[in-house]
Amino acid sequence: MTADADEIVLSKQDLREVAAFAAACAEAVLGIFEADQPDDARPRDAIGAAWEFARGGERGKSLRDTASAALKAAKAADTAAAREAAWAAMSAAGAAYLHPLAKATQVKHILGAAAYAARAAELVAGDDPSVGAERLEHMVHHATPVVVDVLRRFPAAPSGGGRVGELIRMLDADLRSLAVTE
Repeated sequence: MTADADEIVLSKQDLREVAAFAAACAEAVLGIFEADQPDDARPRDAIGAAWEFARGGERGKSLRDTASAALKAAKAADTAAAREAAWAAMSAAGAAYLHPLAKATQVKHILGAAAYAARAAELVAGDDPSVGAERLEHMVHHATPVVVDVLRRFPAAPSGGGRVGELIRMLDADLRSLAVTE
């Protein structure tokens, strides 16, 4: 059976690689949330669930539940940076649910955790965009060839989304150009 023209073929291994990339990005800023809310383990649990899936676990209730819990943790955060870090964790758990639809909006499942993490880092640095750009550059070098290949199956990231949307588009462009030159 062949896929429809509007459907992207994704293997479970593709989803695991995307989830691992997202978990690593979110984990890098987890301390920002934990400094704000030291007794709240919900974002850490979401990242843990993403890693579990990436390492061979099943895609199921734990990912959905921990992503939802991380979203609630974001709403309880006292600072914007902590909120963004919790959203990165939520996005990491949600990355396993990348839909095989040829829609630009799906790029957020691949790069959302990275963009929220970069935004959290910017905010901690006094809203310094150079910090976000530096974080994205680091992420480009840690994206596996599989993550880049999966990203390139989708249309480019859509417009909108404020600063996080801008960071997604920056990372999207950087990863796509990397794939062309390698």
